[in-house]
Amino acid sequence: MTKFLEKGREHCTSNGIDLDAVVETSLYPDMLPFRFQIVSVAHHSLGAIEGVQAGVFGPPSMPADLDYEALQAMAGDAHEKIQAYTPDVVNALEGSAVEFKIGGQSMPFIAEDFLMSFSLPNFYFHATTAYDILRMQGVPLGKRDFLGQMRLNM
Repeated sequence: MTKFLEKGREHCTSNGIDLDAVVETSLYPDMLPFRFQIVSVAHHSLGAIEGVQAGVFGPPSMPADLDYEALQAMAGDAHEKIQAYTPDVVNALEGSAVEFKIGGQSMPFIAEDFLMSFSLPNFYFHATTAYDILRMQGVPLGKRDFLGQMRLNM
């Protein structure tokens, strides 16, 4: 996502598209804006691993003052930090309990089910929505921009 965010910034800047307006754009009036999509991607990647480590996860906090540059920095920071996790550290979380708390409700998971059936689908949903908002702005993105670097067996 960091690459398509940069491509989005470059396109908007060179075409006179207000990045503050992009941050407030949503695909439909009852959907949350671009800002929320980026915060959610960071939350369901790095935040999900941190939540599993802590044994508890909840919805992201929503700072209202994040501009495009701050969102890019948040995404880059999450990417950098999650890359630092070794397979051994992540694999050691297998079988551990994690609780998703929202309001007065709670949903119990084991780590791998939480990551695979809750956070990963949320991650892709919000990344796709952010991608689509940028496409709506005319940013020349394609599937390869969304997929990123493939991990081939070479």
